[in-house]
Amino acid sequence: MAERGNLLLYHAYELQRSWLSHASSMASIGAEMLTNPINPLGYTGLGPMAASALEVFAHATASYGKPAFGIEEIETKDGTFPVIESTVVNKPFGDLKRFRLDGVDTEGGTGRPKLLIAAPMSGHYATLLRGTVERMLETNEVYITDWADAKTVPIHEGTFDLDDYIDYLIEFLDYIRESQCGERAHMMAVCQPSVPAFAATALMNASKHPARPQTLTMMGGPIDTRKSPTTVNDMAMDRPIEWFQQTVIATVPMNHRGAGRRVYPGFMQLASFMSMNLGSHMMSHYEMFKHLNEGDDDSAQATKDFYDEYRSVCDMTAEFYLQTVEEVFQTHSIPNGEFRHKGELVDLTAIKDTALLAVEGERDDISGLGQTKAALDLATGLAKGKKRYYMAEGAGHYGIFNGSRWRGKVAPVVEEFIEAHS
Repeated sequence: MAERGNLLLYHAYELQRSWLSHASSMASIGAEMLTNPINPLGYTGLGPMAASALEVFAHATASYGKPAFGIEEIETKDGTFPVIESTVVNKPFGDLKRFRLDGVDTEGGTGRPKLLIAAPMSGHYATLLRGTVERMLETNEVYITDWADAKTVPIHEGTFDLDDYIDYLIEFLDYIRESQCGERAHMMAVCQPSVPAFAATALMNASKHPARPQTLTMMGGPIDTRKSPTTVNDMAMDRPIEWFQQTVIATVPMNHRGAGRRVYPGFMQLASFMSMNLGSHMMSHYEMFKHLNEGDDDSAQATKDFYDEYRSVCDMTAEFYLQTVEEVFQTHSIPNGEFRHKGELVDLTAIKDTALLAVEGERDDISGLGQTKAALDLATGLAKGKKRYYMAEGAGHYGIFNGSRWRGKVAPVVEEFIEAHS
């Protein structure tokens, strides 16, 4: 019965999205008509105000697809260089993208460290880390996991869970080593992938895998969610796993390539996060209205750009989402030393070669203070000189990998750590 209800919910969402898409187009046309120089209403107080309101409505109700990274050039201490973006590994549930500076990074690898960024599979596309990629490109050749929207993956491609995420990371690290003449990459995990990246690092250290990362930087990751639990942690703990199976898992409708696949829909996660800070989101759109009405297009565009990215959401496979909720937020299998990868117990004490950096934001309301730092205590086999902790003062969750604090405070720490352990 719950499955049928969630299927209907997905259909209802698709119907609403179709209606709002038309309404958004009409509002956009109305705004353009009201601001047209030949329209007399554009020179009255009512015209610009109505146009601004219609533009805000059009933006708030528009449908958003997968954004482009759109990184064209990077300024380094040696000059400004064009960026070449390419997809170097293609797999059903996610690709590996490579970003290199034309004239600096060459095929086969020279000079600069190779950094694999593990992007979250948490309802947003990897482009949410555009600012992370841009900043690290100044000193590194960058690779990033570009996860697929689960509703676009045909059901014959099989399933994708937390174990598969770990396998993808290991395969990507191996590809980088082989394509870079044996040079081992560094790895950075932003938020949720800190868990599978930590596990992958332990497995690769235990087997002396030739592609084990030189360093692993974990940023705002839920390694031990019992420390400084947040609202997100409490929500996952308050209900049994069966509740999540019956309430938030839906079946992809027939109008998508992944029809029939069980997923946690991106629109449901977006609604959850928006409702947590509904007042601030409403104020942001009101401020955008005021900026448009005052002719401050730059400030209005900054708000638009943020929400264009924030509201571009994708579905997660049900098995990945449910396993993550259970293992990370409910049973705490990583800090309890009980996490298994395809039946094999993951021995965190086996990490002896990969240096670890834990980064946290002082005001992180998603992964509380101490949750990422816990990884350093769990890696008891790693020498103290290969561990480092950094807390970004005044930074929230997104501030540790995007924005001015990231660029000026956090990124230099990551770069120094990579350089010290290369």
